[in-house]
Amino acid sequence: MEQFLLKLLIFLTAAAVAVPLAKKAKLGSVLGYLIAGILIGPFGLALIDDIAAVMHFTEFGVVMMLFLVGLELKPSLLWQMRTPILGMGGSQVVFTFAAIALAGAFFLPWQQAVAIGLILALSSTAIVLQTLREKGLMNTSPGQSIFAVLLFQDLAVIPMLAVLPLLATVTIQADAHHGTVLFDITKLPAYLRLVVVLLAIGLIYVGGRYASRPVFRSIAAARVREVFVAAALALVIGISLLMTAVGLSPALGTFLAGVVLADSEYRHELESDIEPFKGLLLGIFFISIGASLNFTLIKTQLGLIGGLVVGLILVKAIVLMVIAKTFRMPGNERLLFGIALAQGGEFAFVLFQFARLNGVLPPALTETLISVVAISMFLAPLLFLLHDRLIAPHLQEAEPQRSADVIENGGRKVILAGFGRLGTDLGRLLISAGIKPVILDHNEANVDILRRFGFEVYYGDVSRLDLLESAGAAEAELIIITLGDHEKSMELVPLVQKHYPQLKIAVNAVDRRAAFEFMDLGVTTIRRETFGTALTLGQDALELLGFDPYEAYKIRRLFRKKDRETMPDLYQMHREDLDKYISMYQQHNENLTELMKKDREIDMHELDKAWTAANPEV
Repeated sequence: MEQFLLKLLIFLTAAAVAVPLAKKAKLGSVLGYLIAGILIGPFGLALIDDIAAVMHFTEFGVVMMLFLVGLELKPSLLWQMRTPILGMGGSQVVFTFAAIALAGAFFLPWQQAVAIGLILALSSTAIVLQTLREKGLMNTSPGQSIFAVLLFQDLAVIPMLAVLPLLATVTIQADAHHGTVLFDITKLPAYLRLVVVLLAIGLIYVGGRYASRPVFRSIAAARVREVFVAAALALVIGISLLMTAVGLSPALGTFLAGVVLADSEYRHELESDIEPFKGLLLGIFFISIGASLNFTLIKTQLGLIGGLVVGLILVKAIVLMVIAKTFRMPGNERLLFGIALAQGGEFAFVLFQFARLNGVLPPALTETLISVVAISMFLAPLLFLLHDRLIAPHLQEAEPQRSADVIENGGRKVILAGFGRLGTDLGRLLISAGIKPVILDHNEANVDILRRFGFEVYYGDVSRLDLLESAGAAEAELIIITLGDHEKSMELVPLVQKHYPQLKIAVNAVDRRAAFEFMDLGVTTIRRETFGTALTLGQDALELLGFDPYEAYKIRRLFRKKDRETMPDLYQMHREDLDKYISMYQQHNENLTELMKKDREIDMHELDKAWTAANPEV
């Protein structure tokens, strides 16, 4: 027990130290975990020795991750994604397998070459999904394509587990197969194994589809959160045991269960209960990969392993980019698609051991290939980093830039810079009041869509002086800045102040700090973009709680008035002393309830003056 707690302490401490440092260095959390593993592993500080046992335990993090991935995929969504899943995913696995198996057949028996080709065709679901989420790429076009390929790869593990034993070339030791906690399926005839596997999959489907709802309903009725957490973990562990018993991957079983439960009303509760355990175990799994690197073997076979790593990454990247071109992915997305999936996958650790136990691959070859996969997984975050910092900027520059639109009817009173969520509603208000502004926006897709809705929007970078000139900035009275990019807005304000001093400026700020930065530039008309919505929603909430509608309306106006009055003092203190600023902010919050209580008793004539107060609302 003491040894287990000590190992757990070492893993958690390594993660707590390495990951924040890696994130601060913009290396990503996955690379932080891998570096931590190398440092505490047998070839670093040697704080951890039995890596195999730890990795076997932490592979449960991958199992949980695939369960959560399945929960996010409704069957209807899978059907909608059938083309990229079967087309791109199927092509990637087939052609990568063919290329690797063909190359391996020159040096190894064809059975071993086929096995290696199948296993190395897989990529790391854990590393790639984690990196895509951190970079906010999951919902982008390349992110969805990458996810579709990973999904097919995970599904392909099932037939691989069925095919690998048929490729046996090595004599199996008598004790190579070990019985599971339930029974040893290898003792059954082949046709009965298939029946048992199909029954296990059918049990997961029927249980998830029909039996889980009444069970979770009764647990939820108890209103004890701990019991629901225990039930969620029991579900994942039970399915893992069932899949292990029938010789399948636990991760694939839990993934199938997640898909079946995706339509359940308890889906979000299951996600929130399992997410913390998944994140912790997945992090320790990454540390285990870093610690499992056998540097003695790597040093002995440096040329061979290095060549295999480079060859694996190049072969997979080339195949992926050809597939991307075939499926007409944009040029600037193909390289990301190729780099993201060019490494080996965590399932390789399981499949190589499975192949060794079934006499498909000899132990020495298995050890070498496991090192190749581990190094390729270690390099995956570095390839992402290389793409982000060196390759992506050049690809963006190489993309043809749309030229700014010609504005033929300038000379209007108002220029509206930015026509996103806030700018669209503001523009509609001005147009309905008889004021037709010159509307500028730098988002090509947004401009084209809004034009279809009848808005007169011009494309161009509003921070360019020539575009402002053609928009009539010299004759206009007001420019309203509603850009979503705060840095771009901060560039635009001094430009307008320098070249068009007569132009009044009104700007939206994303938060209080952004408002202070605009105040530093001398802007007086500033609106925090979520402030008005927050007050309106607060008024609605008070009414729902039983407040008289007029009373709720007064509270909203009084709160706005008091917040407006505190802004100049907070702004001044913000520039002078951050600690005093925080203290003043806390004091204002503490006094706000009492101040509002007194102000609610003032004469309505005084209250109405809040509409025309000299200080701007920000």
